[in-house]
Amino acid sequence: MPHIDLNADLGEGVTDDAALLAVVTSANLACGYHAGSPATMRAVCAQAAQRGVSVGAQVSYADREHFGRVARDVPRVTLREQVADQVGTLTTIAGEEGVEVRYVKAHGALYHRTLDDEEQALAVLEGSRGLPVLGMPGRLLTLAVAEGRTVFHEGFPDRGYAEDGRLLPRDRPGAVLDDAETIAFRAVELAGTVDSVCVHGDHPGAVAHARAVREALEAAGLGLRGL
Repeated sequence: MPHIDLNADLGEGVTDDAALLAVVTSANLACGYHAGSPATMRAVCAQAAQRGVSVGAQVSYADREHFGRVARDVPRVTLREQVADQVGTLTTIAGEEGVEVRYVKAHGALYHRTLDDEEQALAVLEGSRGLPVLGMPGRLLTLAVAEGRTVFHEGFPDRGYAEDGRLLPRDRPGAVLDDAETIAFRAVELAGTVDSVCVHGDHPGAVAHARAVREALEAAGLGLRGL
């Protein structure tokens, strides 16, 4: 049976982590820089261990004020140390709860910056302990492949895409979708082109969207498996 991963952002304090963990197969866990805390990391890791959900480090700029969604000009060495701190903190907590950190994913502005900015992309790679990388095509994944690292391509059924294949900025019409049926349909369309589909955990309808996506993927004959 062909399979795909369903991931969501957890530990951000804006959604029902327990309900999402009952649906997704991989959890992108906030590591304290844009959201989250050691307590939330520990809680999500403990539940992920019980449910067999894969855990990934969602690394960000140090920007809790703007939820990591504002681009920062952080020197490569500083960003590398910040990424290493986030991955290291989560790795320690995850190990204590019986799970391993299986991949790294950039969050928000850092995610989009590393699509084109080689210095920022290298900082993420240098600070992330050789972990597999989850993301969209761009410099980060290209450099990861060149290093011999595993990469996972992801798609976003709850976001609108521009003609260049990038996500529409959130302030553009059609950038954020909120109809569960439409999101589920788009997830099935994306499934043939990516390794993982992402449902944004900070949306008020995140749990309903994730359930609809999972049901649609299974109805299309796809097995779900974590990264």
